[in-house]
Amino acid sequence: MAQTYELVASPRDRVGKGSARALRREGKTPAVVYGDKQPPLSIAVDTKETFLKLHAGGFMTHIVTLKVDGKEIKALPRDYQLDPVTDTLVHVDFIRVSENTKVTVSVPVHFVGQEKSAGIKRGGVLTIAAHEVELLVSAGAIPEYLTADVSELNIGDAVHISAVKLPEGATLVGHDDFAVATIVGSAAATSEEAAEAAAAAPAAAEAPKAPKA
Repeated sequence: MAQTYELVASPRDRVGKGSARALRREGKTPAVVYGDKQPPLSIAVDTKETFLKLHAGGFMTHIVTLKVDGKEIKALPRDYQLDPVTDTLVHVDFIRVSENTKVTVSVPVHFVGQEKSAGIKRGGVLTIAAHEVELLVSAGAIPEYLTADVSELNIGDAVHISAVKLPEGATLVGHDDFAVATIVGSAAATSEEAAEAAAAAPAAAEAPKAPKA
């Protein structure tokens, strides 16, 4: 279930660079709410409060309740801009959503079971191919993260997205199946495998051959 939070916002009667600069001097950030077949709504949000939400994690996947002039608007951040010099927040775009609105979001992948992986115990290294996965999912069912279990992997094995549980009704965007992580052998592990293969070779050569029929 998607997490939610609230932001108090005020409507903006004026738009443009001059008005935006004036807002920023007051500690506010200009923003726009669009979508749901309604006209875009220009608003201003508190810069410090919004900036804290941005750096708390999950900003683009958490539903926000915007409180504007006594009305509540459920929305999802879709884009934001930072000042290239000061790294301060200068603009935010929101899209109106309901619990069932389908949205495309990038969800982080968390990897578990590394302490149980035979490949990692042998010196292999977990190589992550996808730190995030793009999903089409209902706004009310956006997960905090997806979980990929690597506990059964050996060197050379991979865990695919098909083995990762997705929220009900969610679908992958742009892919059917792909590896999200692989256990890659280190130099030490490769040397160990070579030694094991060399030790097994004489034994195989000395094994008695079955008589021909």
